[in-house]
Amino acid sequence: MSSSNGLVCFTNCLLPQEDGGLVKKDLWIDERRGVILDAQLTFFERRERPDRIIDLKGHILSPGLIDIQINGAYGFDFSVYDGDDAAYKEGMKLVAEKIVETGVTSLVPTIITQEKSLYPKILNLLRPFSTPTSASLLGWHAEGPFIDMAKRGAHAPPYLLSAPDGFFSFESAYGAQNLVDSEDWLMSTDGQCGVRIVTAAPEIRGVMGAVNELSKRGIVFSIGHSVASSDIATQAVMQGARLITHLFNAMPQLHHRDPSIIGLLGASPHVSGLNSADIFPTSPLATAAMSGISSEAFEYRSSPGTPTKPVMSRVGSRSELHLDKGQVADMPFDRPYYDMIVDGIHSHPNSVRLAYSAFPDGCILITDAMKILDPNLRDGIHEWRDGKRFVKEGYKLYLEGTDTLAGSVVTLDSCVRNFSRFTGCSLGEAIKCATFNPAKCLGIENTKGTLRSGADADLVVLDRQGNVVSTWVKGRQVWGSTA
Repeated sequence: MSSSNGLVCFTNCLLPQEDGGLVKKDLWIDERRGVILDAQLTFFERRERPDRIIDLKGHILSPGLIDIQINGAYGFDFSVYDGDDAAYKEGMKLVAEKIVETGVTSLVPTIITQEKSLYPKILNLLRPFSTPTSASLLGWHAEGPFIDMAKRGAHAPPYLLSAPDGFFSFESAYGAQNLVDSEDWLMSTDGQCGVRIVTAAPEIRGVMGAVNELSKRGIVFSIGHSVASSDIATQAVMQGARLITHLFNAMPQLHHRDPSIIGLLGASPHVSGLNSADIFPTSPLATAAMSGISSEAFEYRSSPGTPTKPVMSRVGSRSELHLDKGQVADMPFDRPYYDMIVDGIHSHPNSVRLAYSAFPDGCILITDAMKILDPNLRDGIHEWRDGKRFVKEGYKLYLEGTDTLAGSVVTLDSCVRNFSRFTGCSLGEAIKCATFNPAKCLGIENTKGTLRSGADADLVVLDRQGNVVSTWVKGRQVWGSTA
């Protein structure tokens, strides 16, 4: 059923707000253009009311969910390319069209560490893509190969790289055509620039020197699979790093003398007003990372899981102290966003709550799902790639014969429900972490992850327990029961 004038009104529903609240209010869309409308402005300009009214019976009408780290689903692995472009594109289409059953309307396909020659071809294929009935593939997320051996996880050691030539090493690996300025990169079907994310370890030789250039080209630099100390992590943020990949996983754990990457969530006003050289004037690791010298040359580098030796000889102070309760000094840099796999396995619920309490506006929910993601898939042993196999036990996924976690099989709507339970936050606040926060991190919050007028009418209807009832793409229902 469609509207004769193209106007549709969703009524008797709760709308998530960008502050995490839920408001009972109608929502108008134009199903012909696939956009959300300003109801009052539309009525006075067009002198029309919607021909189609959809009563959502008290359900939540949310922006479609956005997954910025997903390795594959429904049997297709974004990291596997056998030379057949058509088959690869069919796999992309399969994932895009089936993932809507989980409420996801936008995703960023992620490829893990590859043999170097494969990157240019795969990344070129992973450009913005959608069909009229599918979620939108926004672009690519390259997780590796510039990551730390000690925190490689399931990434293949022979393919890990350093970046002795800084940004040019990234061009050499990924292909220069895939790292051009965002304004010159291929536009998606709706006119948006494609999203690109790089997860790398800033302590690896030469990586720090590439962060600023990557950021200037519209690429989100994410700190991950790293043993970076607090000073190196802070340097990376000052250079333009905008995100932390799967917080708590594949990084040193919180230590009170050197909180490492995790400590960025609580970045202290005590260093306010200083540049990076002032904050960490005697850090040989930070100097090495910036200059391209291998951090392995320093003998006091810690082993995995051991706090690094403190290197700050002094820190600056604010010029004056605040007397007003609750007033916090301006920060020298914006704290980065951080994403988490909230399946109850990758991070303990208490850890999830701790992170969210420290920096709620930076929290992003991801699945890090592997190719066997399928809500209907049974537990057991499943083929992966390169002769390796997964063992699936509920949401737990690990490499056969090891205890190494290998991504997940959790769905993003499940992460939203888990997150609300683990943290005690409202369902609206949990939804924000899977919609508005990832969109804002990627710079697409005017068109995705929001209910602003003019935004894409990518929507998901949830019941009050957070279960997906139906999914809508560009104003058209693509999955679920008729509302």
